[in-house]
Amino acid sequence: MVVQILVALFLLVGVGFNLLGTFALYRFPDVYTRLHGATKCTTFGSLFTSAAVVAYGLHRFFEGGEGRYLVLIVHALVAVVALLVTNATGAHAMARAAHRSGVAPIHAVVDRLAEDRRKGKVV
Repeated sequence: MVVQILVALFLLVGVGFNLLGTFALYRFPDVYTRLHGATKCTTFGSLFTSAAVVAYGLHRFFEGGEGRYLVLIVHALVAVVALLVTNATGAHAMARAAHRSGVAPIHAVVDRLAEDRRKGKVV
């Protein structure tokens, strides 16, 4: 009973984070903030969903002693590691491509003081 509540809680939190990621894609003004919001939220959502799989697998393994649940746990952990690496790397690559393409952030504050000092405009 406790494990079922824990799994349901992990799934609920995971779905909540993924839902926040979809709102980030819809509500944020530019590509950079959308990438940030969606990447963070879907990473945490997938982590909690995978935690639910691990909790379920551990419970079933210790309850019945079947080895296939250990395989399920290992697969979930490998997926989490792959997700942690590829999600952040992919978002960074997309943001870099947007920056190199000249996409400017909306409402960005740019500090040009160092540039002005080099040109001799500011003492």
